[in-house]
Amino acid sequence: MPYLDLKAVAKGYGANGAHSEVLRDINLTVEKGEFVAIVGYSGAGKTTLISLIAGLLRPDTGTVMLNDLEITAPGPDRGIVFQNYSLLPWLTVFENILLAVEQVFPNYSADAKRQHTEKFIAMVNLTRARDKRPGELSGGMKQRVSVARALAMDPQILLLDEPLSALDALTRATLQDEISRIWGESRKTVLLITNDVDEGIYLADRIIPLSAGPGATLGPSFTVDLPRPRDRKELNHEPRFKQLRREVMDWLIASGGKKKAVTLTKHLVLPDLMPEDLSLPPPLIGGRRKPIRRSEIKTEVVETI
Repeated sequence: MPYLDLKAVAKGYGANGAHSEVLRDINLTVEKGEFVAIVGYSGAGKTTLISLIAGLLRPDTGTVMLNDLEITAPGPDRGIVFQNYSLLPWLTVFENILLAVEQVFPNYSADAKRQHTEKFIAMVNLTRARDKRPGELSGGMKQRVSVARALAMDPQILLLDEPLSALDALTRATLQDEISRIWGESRKTVLLITNDVDEGIYLADRIIPLSAGPGATLGPSFTVDLPRPRDRKELNHEPRFKQLRREVMDWLIASGGKKKAVTLTKHLVLPDLMPEDLSLPPPLIGGRRKPIRRSEIKTEVVETI
């Protein structure tokens, strides 16, 4: 049995989801301990997909199962890292993570909660910043706190919703290395959502493209059969890396060309007005002639003597 299993999942918005289908016929299986990346265009429905797995949304049709149980609501068995950090600004690094620990492990002693929190702060190399608030942290440090908070909950699966998209290139590369290292240590099941094909290949065991919307669906699964640990510089010269990138990009580009033209038919009712004849002198009163309605035009016969 697959650890994460999505069968015939569809989701739309509007009246019963019928008029704006975002995802259709989504079938996905992820094994325990596997690192899978979903890559696709911005606006294709990647965040909607991860929100369905997180239990933040319910599918219109189909089922979402984790460890043989149907997902119907959010839960601590799914840790999620968002794009925008989602930290409480009045709490320190330690307190932001401790808050999650207290909610998930209420029966731990105070000392056990502290040690558990410190463990994950150290895992993301933020021990020196444990007493700083989010406003005192860089974007990369904030995202480290988000990752530590999610891991501290000891979830069955870690969901990463484009967690590095707002970072500069150097910070992004550094955190990619950190995520790869942490996954190597914890071997958590991870589902990464990204719009960066290179990032997906660098981090994941498998990469699956999501077609362009509306009505996006998953494409073929590409196995990333590159040895770990992966060296970023060496990958750029690796023929298999270049082949995978080309195959995924070709599929995405082809899916983007399948968009259907939308024909809009609408009946327009024009106002019952005639344009003003500017060649005529203006009326003596008011200095401006009012618009003439077609229905007001009358045919007059003038007899001259």
